[in-house]
Amino acid sequence: MTVHFHKAAIVGVGLIGSSLARVLRARGMADEITGAARSEKTRGAAVALGVVDRAFENPADAVADADIVFVCTPVGAIAQTVADFMPALKSGVIVTDVGSVKAEIVAQTAPVVRPDVRFVPAHPVAGTEKSGPENGFVELFEGRWCILTPTEKTDASAVETVRAVWEAAGMKVEEMSPERHDRVMALMSHLPHLIAYTIVGTADDMEKDTGADVIKYAAGGFRDFTRIAGSDPVMWRDIFLNNTDAVLDCLQRFCEDLTVLQKAIRRRDGRTLQDWFTRTRRIRREVIDARQDQPENEKLLLKDKKK
Repeated sequence: MTVHFHKAAIVGVGLIGSSLARVLRARGMADEITGAARSEKTRGAAVALGVVDRAFENPADAVADADIVFVCTPVGAIAQTVADFMPALKSGVIVTDVGSVKAEIVAQTAPVVRPDVRFVPAHPVAGTEKSGPENGFVELFEGRWCILTPTEKTDASAVETVRAVWEAAGMKVEEMSPERHDRVMALMSHLPHLIAYTIVGTADDMEKDTGADVIKYAAGGFRDFTRIAGSDPVMWRDIFLNNTDAVLDCLQRFCEDLTVLQKAIRRRDGRTLQDWFTRTRRIRREVIDARQDQPENEKLLLKDKKK
């Protein structure tokens, strides 16, 4: 399915929003692309880089007369942002988001969406620890998953249009319920970020408590594992506050498994440790085979080569 819009609006031109805008431009999917951002610096950069044609502080100005609106703000701001610009939308417009939490967004957004506006919840599972329009790039989404979470009230033709956009960006698109999405993401994305943030905090505390240069001597493993702890703190604060139940359930399961390994180490139970590591290495290889492990720095190198 080929899609084309007279005007597409991107509310939030950070990493995801600016990368999406670049895709729309590169694929010729929009005659005009407008953006909205609170920061004057961000708006100026987005226009200077050619990411958007015009940028506005007020999202209502950006979305006026748009055929499709992509809401790329932090999770905690999506529902209020949609409510704020709702009066400015034309009838029949498609509004979709990129939030990595879906059940809460669907629940909060449903009451504010007009009957003549078609809302399609979506989550392109892609990103780096960088932020801002200067760090966006067309290849960000290639080979990654995008999950759509329509409800029984979601317009089917709007879903297909949003699917076509993300497929044009190079993504593999799947549909599931908002609740299932949140359970999957709690384990595959949210918990790893929580662990990374925790380990970096623990290292900092140890350094302060012992006076030792713990972080100074961080080896490659520590740097690689904790890379995602450099992600946007506001975005991740909102994710954990809006996917509480699923994250807490995964965290409990993780703590139980960690206790098993803790006991094995204390008891010098090498067989348990080796069996566990053998099984998880096999799973890691399956992730590699699925091509879902390309390091983000490799993508950034690819981006630089194509400049």
